[in-house]
Amino acid sequence: MTVITRSTLPEQSAPAGIRRFAPPVVAPPKKRHSVLVWFSYGWIGLIVFLAVFASVLPIASIDAVVGPPRQPPQLGPIDTLLGTDGTGRSLLSRLIYGGQVSLVVGTVSAAGGVILGTILGLLAGYFRKGVDWVVTLVADVLLSFPALVLLLAITSILSPSVPTLLVGLALTSTPTFIRLARANTMAWTSREFVRAARNMGATDRRILLREILPNVVPTIAAYLPLVIAALIVAEGSLSFLGLGVPPPTPSWGGMINAGATELRTSPYLVFVPATVLFLTVFALNQAGEHLRLRFDRTLHD
Repeated sequence: MTVITRSTLPEQSAPAGIRRFAPPVVAPPKKRHSVLVWFSYGWIGLIVFLAVFASVLPIASIDAVVGPPRQPPQLGPIDTLLGTDGTGRSLLSRLIYGGQVSLVVGTVSAAGGVILGTILGLLAGYFRKGVDWVVTLVADVLLSFPALVLLLAITSILSPSVPTLLVGLALTSTPTFIRLARANTMAWTSREFVRAARNMGATDRRILLREILPNVVPTIAAYLPLVIAALIVAEGSLSFLGLGVPPPTPSWGGMINAGATELRTSPYLVFVPATVLFLTVFALNQAGEHLRLRFDRTLHD
């Protein structure tokens, strides 16, 4: 930070014998962007690009045999760049198509939790009293169950499938957004512009949609990547336990589970998908923390 203190006024504007100084000029602080933040956004962009355009990339299908079984990573054809699995299928291809499943499950379930949690949180934080009591009770009941235990119960009752995962993960993420939306709604409801709108005869619906919701959305959106990262880990855990996406559809957790039996002889079958999963979750956490510090208005007000 640079402070300029020797900035004087013109001599003719000051009385004789008196030297006047202007107020110090403070240079604006330089914005520093972490290398980890740039890496995180780049990695997320790469994963999303590969998942979206997987069908047009020059890679083999998920069931095609491209080489000998358990071939380690090596330079050469793109399909064997990361090696092959126990049946000779390309690990690179299965990682890319597995990214489609992990990203879709994490994003869609988080979106469901955002919509449901935001609506309930807005109603609880604005109307208070009985509505607040009921919504808070529902959130506390959902939070009383460990997330993995709740997901195991849902997938054991229903058949493991992508819709079952979406419903279960959306339910586990809803209480987080309920509490976040409720706290922010209570804070913004006490602001002067909301009181002015109420005094001018605005309806509750208009106040919620026009005055409060636009101020709550940035905070919730800033936390969204953090929740998506947690949901991707949860989906990977269920797939590792055999209760996630059923085969032959690949998923990162399922690939780790499939390679666990050959960890001693072919450790890359576990380390390659585990590394991709780790980097994706790490990048989402870094991006979410950056967005939270940038757009969470409760940290700046």
